[in-house]
Amino acid sequence: MKVEACFRLIEPAEERREEADHGAFRLVGFAFPRPAAGRPSQDALAAWRREDALVLAVADGVGGLPGGGSAARLALACLEACLSLDRPARDAILDAFEEANTRILGSGSATTLTVVELAHGGLRTYHCGDSSALVCGQRGRVKLFLVGHGPVGYAEHAGLLDEEEALRHDERHLISNHLGAVDMRVEMGSLPRLAPRDTVLLASDGLWDNLRREEIVEAVRKGSLGQGVHRLAALVRERMAGSEGGRPSKPDDLSLLAARPRSPRRRRPAGPAPSPEPAA
Repeated sequence: MKVEACFRLIEPAEERREEADHGAFRLVGFAFPRPAAGRPSQDALAAWRREDALVLAVADGVGGLPGGGSAARLALACLEACLSLDRPARDAILDAFEEANTRILGSGSATTLTVVELAHGGLRTYHCGDSSALVCGQRGRVKLFLVGHGPVGYAEHAGLLDEEEALRHDERHLISNHLGAVDMRVEMGSLPRLAPRDTVLLASDGLWDNLRREEIVEAVRKGSLGQGVHRLAALVRERMAGSEGGRPSKPDDLSLLAARPRSPRRRRPAGPAPSPEPAA
């Protein structure tokens, strides 16, 4: 199976941005390392195009463990290798989760992994950990949002915490599912149909831990996709700097990948036929 890499932002040491048109979608990727960390990001993101699907992925190496960035890089390498095999995208993605988990086990490192498969006018999600994905419409309706795999994410989903309480919770950083665990599991979801102006957004927790969902949606739903990603990145930088008193502020690596269906080009209507030249 032929696989074309749209772009890769792997453990960037400085701010990176990529934009591309691939098939029916516009893609924008953005990443930067944790401010003042003095090390490359431990995140990795990439997008690939196959004959049957466009596949997007974000991995976030677990902080506090050795080789988190290497684990994130390995997860995406396994995904690319499996996507190149002649099998349906769904099978290839699930095999990649298993392969990466097996190779990371026993290394002492770990990573999250979130994958979105865009095909047949809809999407399917696969994830483990707290790197999440969101789909919103042009009018701001959230059509899909992945619950982070951790005690705070589950408590918010169950209604035991509201979003504000979850953002400020002391255990927000804890996760209960990741690559590099014996009991790793892959959660799958789907959205059968994407509308022409829907926005698909994947990101590491550097985004979700600093902005409320309504702020994220408001930033990306209007204007071009590049403008939306720029607004998001600027908001996250402000929050991480702690320049807005009373707002969540959790400095971290940030990686985000956004996709939106491209509007078909409209053909200009043909004008009236020219009048014949008068006879001499």
